[in-house]
Amino acid sequence: MVDTTRELPLESEAALVRRAAPMERLVTVYGGSGFVGRHVVRALARLGWRVRVAVRRPDLAGHLQPLGAVGQIIPVQANLRYPASVLRAAEGAEVLINLVGVLHESGRQSFEAVHAFGAKQVALAAKDVGARLIHASAIGASADSDAFYARSKAAGEAAALETVPGAVVLRPSIVFGPEDDFFNRFAAMARLSPVLPLIGGGGTRFQPVFVGDVADAFAKAVDGQARPGTVYELGGPEVLTFKQLMELLLAEIDRKRLLVPMPSGLASFNARLLEMLPNPLLTRDQVRLLGYDNVVSEAAKAEGRTLEGLGIAPTALGAILPGYLWRYRKAGQFSRPEAA
Repeated sequence: MVDTTRELPLESEAALVRRAAPMERLVTVYGGSGFVGRHVVRALARLGWRVRVAVRRPDLAGHLQPLGAVGQIIPVQANLRYPASVLRAAEGAEVLINLVGVLHESGRQSFEAVHAFGAKQVALAAKDVGARLIHASAIGASADSDAFYARSKAAGEAAALETVPGAVVLRPSIVFGPEDDFFNRFAAMARLSPVLPLIGGGGTRFQPVFVGDVADAFAKAVDGQARPGTVYELGGPEVLTFKQLMELLLAEIDRKRLLVPMPSGLASFNARLLEMLPNPLLTRDQVRLLGYDNVVSEAAKAEGRTLEGLGIAPTALGAILPGYLWRYRKAGQFSRPEAA
């Protein structure tokens, strides 16, 4: 198993200063209670930062406190739709990290409100308090995309860099790890359904990145090891099609399922119905996203705007998936792989 809490291999001057004066410097992490957020909070705590976790429901963020020393991790209330709360959470912080994002719209949590307006508020707060800004986006963010998600992510990037020109933007591909929403979702579907759909034929390419590596990238950026005003693209060591990912998943959970190509038009029709659910398995906007490859660009590779450029060796899927997909295996095969 890979140690997701490993220390960063290189220490900057800023890191050495922190070790000399532990927990005297503060970073605010907006959206720090989510899947990626909890790993980022843990990585920062291990480096000696005091971490203020700004979330809509701080009473539900108690699970983060054991990740650091007593008093090191402090949940506070903030809602990106309310600028005053965003600014209060920023006061006294040296660095602000914006991890807030939604995969589908629900009520007032629209892409525009969260990814664009919210990102602007965090950037304005960073400017007001004189903090550095690190902004989480996604590979595929583009003002020209026909997917609302991708357009709103691009708007958030623009707001961050226009307001704080020295901001660092980190764009991961699909993030995998024990609590992820990708492999866990399809593994649960495969346990119940004899068929898995390959939307658009299953040829879209992805570059899944381990959540521990993403957390290390944020820690590096906080530590001053990322270039200011730069957009980094974070991908793992393997580029696989959607079909190949499903084949890998089925092999890992030892199940045989039909992989059936589903035209995008039919997928959109089904998604229209699924959108009526509180937590839909698929939306029309996600169908649009599946029409685009989700991989690190050649320009990012050439310019060192990658995990490797930050000094992080990407972790392979095979090193992590067995550690959490074992529970989806057939009855009688539920023992953890390391116990076999």
